[in-house]
Amino acid sequence: MVEKTTYSADELEEFQKIILAKIESAEDDLKVLRAATANDSDNGTEDTSPTFKQFEEGSTTLSKEENIKLAERQAKFILHLNNALLRIKNKTYGICRITGKLIAKERLNLVPHATLSIEAKKAQ
Repeated sequence: MVEKTTYSADELEEFQKIILAKIESAEDDLKVLRAATANDSDNGTEDTSPTFKQFEEGSTTLSKEENIKLAERQAKFILHLNNALLRIKNKTYGICRITGKLIAKERLNLVPHATLSIEAKKAQ
């Protein structure tokens, strides 16, 4: 039996639908994170004790820093998904960049932007 070296047009279309759905969801999440980061509203601590206000401001700063980190990760994830769409367009999607073999469908369904097979990932 000849080993399959690329996915069919139907299979690529199937993966494209999965990726587009993930991009839409990721972009929605990114909007929420960016809105939370930009939220400069006062939490009403101006009439409380200075000590409590310091705790409140410290907590807000920490929360904003976490949201910024999450937003950066989300933007990177979207970039990887868009790169996967380019690989679909170029008909190179699903081919491991180390082994040159097809990445298992199961892996691509879970991690549609994967560029390494499980075999190559384990070898890293």
